[in-house]
Amino acid sequence: MSFPILETERLILRQLRHEDAVDLFDYFSKDEVTEFYDLDSFTELKQAEELIENWNEKFNNSLTIRWGIALKSEGRIIGTCGFHKWVKKHFKAEIGYELSPRYWRQGYMKEAIDTVMKYGFEVLELNRIEALIHSGNTSSQKVLEKTGFKEEGLLKEYFYEKKRFIDAVIFSKLKKDNNNAR
Repeated sequence: MSFPILETERLILRQLRHEDAVDLFDYFSKDEVTEFYDLDSFTELKQAEELIENWNEKFNNSLTIRWGIALKSEGRIIGTCGFHKWVKKHFKAEIGYELSPRYWRQGYMKEAIDTVMKYGFEVLELNRIEALIHSGNTSSQKVLEKTGFKEEGLLKEYFYEKKRFIDAVIFSKLKKDNNNAR
């Protein structure tokens, strides 16, 4: 399967390339981006290069799909969005995403998630898309709610990250509810 390119009014969602590592490093080196992420802030460009290689290898093995989010007006990567923990047998996957802080609160992530979910339900034939976020990540919670996800509950000490246990909130959206997003 070739990597799908998705397009919205302001964005192109495409496969990440080696040369995108500079853009990823730019925002993954910021603590406000990695605060709720399961990795430490980047200190070397090589970390961004390895992340891109990892996501692309997992795509080639049909385990995950992670799109680079590029502004049509600039072409450079401002974030990523995609599916991991894809369980084909159960028609479900988990969605993950991040965005450079200079593009926060401008509707870009909602635009990307809406498009990725449509692809997930229609092309990948997912029935359920889940999102697990840190309980204190109110910005991510707002994005999920704006894209029609429903909170299902709190998972106590679900993550162990950065030498501590973290509560997670689980959200989901079902295929039958996809056309009911705000």
